[in-house]
Amino acid sequence: MTDVHNDMLEDEDFDTILSPDIDFTGTLRFDKPFLIRGRLAGEIIAAGLLVIDEEAVVEANIRASKIIIRGSVTGDVSASERVEIAISGRLVGNVSAPEVFMETGCVFNGKCTMTKGSEQA
Repeated sequence: MTDVHNDMLEDEDFDTILSPDIDFTGTLRFDKPFLIRGRLAGEIIAAGLLVIDEEAVVEANIRASKIIIRGSVTGDVSASERVEIAISGRLVGNVSAPEVFMETGCVFNGKCTMTKGSEQA
């Protein structure tokens, strides 16, 4: 485990932001950077960056290239590049990625599998 290596991201870095007042249920698919501040239940399939902000609550299995968890996630998480869990992050579920960074103080309850990039689906 090591400190989270994400850069300071601003709202302008994201093509789409799911606002705190939004409660979404279903399958979410996207290619460009996406920020979740609200509640989401279902499944997330992404080719780009996904950031779950501090107040966000996500109950979904997630597949993306890079995932940064600052809020709460319940579900299995798989990334083709990297998963980062910040000190404010909480993940209950399994994680699979070539690189996994967990900041001291985060909550993680699940199995962690470090993979090579070519093994990701």
